[in-house]
Amino acid sequence: MPSSPPRADQARIAELVRAYLAADYRWETAGDWRNIRIGEPAPELAIEFPDVGHFGLLSAWDPYSIPRPEPINRKADDLLEKDILASGLRFRAAFSSATNRTWREPSWLVMDMPVDDFDALSRRYGQLATLYWAPGEPVRLRVDAARPADFEPDDCVDWLLTGIGD
Repeated sequence: MPSSPPRADQARIAELVRAYLAADYRWETAGDWRNIRIGEPAPELAIEFPDVGHFGLLSAWDPYSIPRPEPINRKADDLLEKDILASGLRFRAAFSSATNRTWREPSWLVMDMPVDDFDALSRRYGQLATLYWAPGEPVRLRVDAARPADFEPDDCVDWLLTGIGD
C-alpha cells in the first residue's frame, strides 16, 4: 500500500488529468459493459439504481499513475474489493482505459459512499483521480492535487487541493 504520494510536477499532473478526461470508463451489469463519460450524466445507472444518491468509481491499480507489476496491482485490487465489501455498500465491477487500450485497469463503481469516505479510500490506495457524481448530474473527475497554473479550469474537474492554479 502506498504510504505517501510521490511529488509530481505540475506538467505531469496536467498530462495525467488530460489523459483521465479522455479515458473510457465502463461499468458492468448483467454481463454487459455500459459507458460512463466525464461531463455527462449516466442515465443507465440512474435507471438501474433509482434509489442511489451518489456514484463513485475508483481503482487500486498503479498508485499515483506509476505503473506496477500486474500481480501487485491485482493484490491491491483484492484488498480494495474487501474494503468495499466491508462497507456494506452496493458496488459493481468497472474499468478505466485509454481510448486506444494502451492501458486498462479494473475499477469499482461504489454506490452511496459519502464523499469524505470515498476520498479517504481513494487516498488509501494512492489514487490521483476518481469519478464521483449524483444521478442526473454530469460525471465529475476528482483530482487529489492542486490545479497546475497552466491548466485551464474545467467545469467537470474538482481539484481537492489548493495551490498555484487556484
